[in-house]
Amino acid sequence: MGLFNLFKSFDIDDKIKEFEKTKDAVLLDVREKDEYEKGHIPQAINIPLSEIDQAENIITNKDKKILVYCLSGSRSDKAENILRQKGYKDVENIGGFMDYSGEVE
Repeated sequence: MGLFNLFKSFDIDDKIKEFEKTKDAVLLDVREKDEYEKGHIPQAINIPLSEIDQAENIITNKDKKILVYCLSGSRSDKAENILRQKGYKDVENIGGFMDYSGEVE
């Protein structure tokens, strides 16, 4: 197993397929608004990491599955930790938009 595989044990495309099959799941893009507007994964909502404190106003059910992504996976890792501290129970960093090969809107 290469060093890269130690850090990436999943594929964002597979995680999007999982999201599409999960009832009431939330796909959360934590890139800045201008990045989101240039292209994002369909059905993703945008709460930039810089505004993640607003999450409770937008995602009110803390039991929902939340799949978080950014450009590379770094900001989404921070967002996952913050959301967990806020009491969200099922949060997962699914990595970076730059690794995504599916449809973009």
